[in-house]
Amino acid sequence: MSGPRIGVLALQGDVREHLAALNEAGAEPVSVRRREELDAVEALLIPGGESTAISHLLRELELADPLRARLADGMPAYGSCAGMILLASDIIDAGVQGRAAIPLSGIDMTVRRNAFGRQVNSFEGAVDFDGLDEPVHAVFIRAPWVERIGPGVRVLAEAAGHPVAVRQGRVLATSFHPEVTGDRRIHRLFVDIVRDCA
Repeated sequence: MSGPRIGVLALQGDVREHLAALNEAGAEPVSVRRREELDAVEALLIPGGESTAISHLLRELELADPLRARLADGMPAYGSCAGMILLASDIIDAGVQGRAAIPLSGIDMTVRRNAFGRQVNSFEGAVDFDGLDEPVHAVFIRAPWVERIGPGVRVLAEAAGHPVAVRQGRVLATSFHPEVTGDRRIHRLFVDIVRDCA
């Protein structure tokens, strides 16, 4: 039995790593760069990278509004790092006007970009993750954190006193990069969310 067809937004960032992780987690992963590719998937993963660069390309390729509409219609989604930023309803320090990160409103939350600091402040560590028996080895690279969550949002993990993994219904977000560690539990959790929606 083939797994759910899950797109990885392939504009910038850790695309190849997420495609491999989803494949290992039992999905049928495909790259998404155009509207017709977005329309053909059951769910979407937005990878880490540079949130303003991804936002610029979403505007240029006229994908922002269709993606926002799919999320509003209940499409399952997962965002890591930059993906978490884009899935927020509000972004603090979104960037320069005209090239700012765009909130897609997949999760009712306010996210602060680069909250842990610059590239030199990147770090790794064990993080307890709600629903998983063992801690997750989390890699934070110029990572965001969540400053506000809405009433329907569940916090799954925290670091430095702030939420770094959250879920609202069918939408999941982490400020860290599980695709680079070899631990596929979070990708499997997302695949299970998509299967449950089918």
